[in-house]
Amino acid sequence: MPEPALCIRGLSKNFGGLAALKNVSLDLHVSELHAVIGPNGAGKSTLINVMSGDLRHSGGSICYEGREIAGLSADRICRLGIARSYQKVNIFPWFTVFENCRLAAQSRLGSSMRFFRPARKYEEINEAAERALSLTGLAGRAGSFAVTLSHGEQRQLEIAMTLATSPRVLLLDEPLAGMGAEESLQLVALIAKLAADHAVLLVEHDMDAVFSVARVLTVMVNGRVLESGAPDVVRRSTAVQEAYLGKEEPAL
Repeated sequence: MPEPALCIRGLSKNFGGLAALKNVSLDLHVSELHAVIGPNGAGKSTLINVMSGDLRHSGGSICYEGREIAGLSADRICRLGIARSYQKVNIFPWFTVFENCRLAAQSRLGSSMRFFRPARKYEEINEAAERALSLTGLAGRAGSFAVTLSHGEQRQLEIAMTLATSPRVLLLDEPLAGMGAEESLQLVALIAKLAADHAVLLVEHDMDAVFSVARVLTVMVNGRVLESGAPDVVRRSTAVQEAYLGKEEPAL
């Protein structure tokens, strides 16, 4: 097994007296889709928020390509090669689809003193945006305002924006939320394709989608990892079945 792209050990996050994450450990590998599931309040989104730098951790380690990144700001983590999406669509509705991606790609530049150079002159940035739109099937909508896209297309655009930053790791927080069946199938196929070249962490409530694409499955309950392993192993776990379905009452 190659070294993981991202390694988490003993990660914790406290909000006052509430422990939202408790000693969470997992590995993400390139070419492997790792799904995290669990009931509401399990700590799934908190995990992504801490991994991406949107929240500061309370303890533990996050190691990316051999470098400790826990505690770094979200922009620094993104520039290192870790990109994320959000539960709610997070795009610029009155920018075109291409402009959304180009702006995301520009974030990899950091600060610059070249104030008067038009954005369209950055060929490398434009190419990154075009490549991201091609990968997500949105090249034909590049000139459309983002607000005119369907909900599913807006989800695709958000993923395209993450790809425009040239990441190695993708953190996807409930990308199928609010989608119809046909749009969900299309996005699941896209996520599966992206997993070939990225380390992907997928948080999702759609169990059919999760079991169709995940190679590794981690189940969280009350901020802790309850079970982790191959989907078939997790599916047969008595602890997981009890966490989701509750213990059966004995027959009278």
